[in-house]
Amino acid sequence: MNKSNVANSSLFSLEGKTSLTTALPLSIQHLLAMIVGNVLPALVLAGAIGLEPAQQIQLVQASMFIAAIGTFIQTFPILGVGAKLPIIMGVSFAYIPTILAIGVEYGMPAIFGAQIVGGIVAYLVGIFIKRIRKYFPPMVAGTVVFTIGLSLYRVAVNYMAGGFQPTDPRYGGLVYWGIAILTLIVVLICNMFGKGLIKLAAILIGIIVGYLVSLIAGIVSFESIYEAAWFNLPTVLPYGIEFPMAAVLSMAIMFVVNSVQAVGDLSGTTVGGMDREATDEELSGGIKANGVISVIGSFIGGLPTATYSQNVGIVAMTKVVSLQVFRITALMILIAGLIPKFGAVITTIPQAVIGGATVSVFAQITMTGVKLIVQDELSVRNTTIVGLGVALGMGITQIPAEGLRYFPEWFRMVFTSSPVVLATVVVFLLNILLPKKTIAEEEAERKAIEKDR
Repeated sequence: MNKSNVANSSLFSLEGKTSLTTALPLSIQHLLAMIVGNVLPALVLAGAIGLEPAQQIQLVQASMFIAAIGTFIQTFPILGVGAKLPIIMGVSFAYIPTILAIGVEYGMPAIFGAQIVGGIVAYLVGIFIKRIRKYFPPMVAGTVVFTIGLSLYRVAVNYMAGGFQPTDPRYGGLVYWGIAILTLIVVLICNMFGKGLIKLAAILIGIIVGYLVSLIAGIVSFESIYEAAWFNLPTVLPYGIEFPMAAVLSMAIMFVVNSVQAVGDLSGTTVGGMDREATDEELSGGIKANGVISVIGSFIGGLPTATYSQNVGIVAMTKVVSLQVFRITALMILIAGLIPKFGAVITTIPQAVIGGATVSVFAQITMTGVKLIVQDELSVRNTTIVGLGVALGMGITQIPAEGLRYFPEWFRMVFTSSPVVLATVVVFLLNILLPKKTIAEEEAERKAIEKDR
């Protein structure tokens, strides 16, 4: 009985329950780690396609709401949906290149229509993950992540210049660049020299400093805050839903890739926090949950979600796996999602500040891809696959539109609007089609050729 009580109060046990005073700081730590990453995709999308202030607030509000629902489902599984692991869910940067392309070409309804299909695809991947996992080794997944990072640099640097707006004569001005660079410097200092919560909240601190300087510079508008309500439930179908085939295909591919990435996060949580591999049931439940959450998000204007790697890192560092801590975090995220004024405050952050903060995030995404790639041997075969995937994916988006004018519209939408989809298809197919060769086998082959001469 005594032993059981000790186990039940342990932060290092899934079912451990401790006092609120002990759990709350740990929950806030996870909130700080996810909150910036969760709202930034909404701000990036809203700025890129020119949403109205009220729509921006709605997008941020829905991002918080769906992250909360997702985290609750992961910690309270329902009918096999959910991993029952200490996982934080949130809107994912990985989808930004794809949703930007869909939004510019077809509008917001197409994003959410394609997201419904993508969520269903993710659910199916969760069912069959054990069988298809072998087709996505670290080299393939890493190339996709690497390409995602590269494709986002243009967005971040454009934001650093002020975010192009035809009516803004100050675009590219020194005020914008100065604030963006200051934000980036603060993020780097906190990340490299800070400890504990300062290091953990480096991006948040950078944004706060950049925001304060923006206030002094007079480039912040509070109009949206005055107009926003104090409390509001998410709106059902705020943008409508459409299903352009090219958009659906692009999003389906991204959901498959993201499902494979989720395997890494779920495994990282169990290995780092509990010193064991994730079970097939946990992997399946976690991926299926992401599919279900993304479908729900489509109906309330929430963007595609994913497991959050930064929170996995906290679990690995602290070994705190008590689901109670994560459920408290989910509750705090939910409260923020129900208060439009919170979303309004977030949307007043100047784009230069967002650019300065996110460029380091995108750099980390790129380097995460590199780390994944080098987990496999850098044989000639593997480097060829990675190189071709990146070259074709990035290259096809940089040629003039006239160079692709004879291709059908669906092809241009799926394969040329975002480098991620083409890079994914190339590395996936080449990894299956090209014969497997280790570095040792390639070396033996070269020696045999030399000998025959």
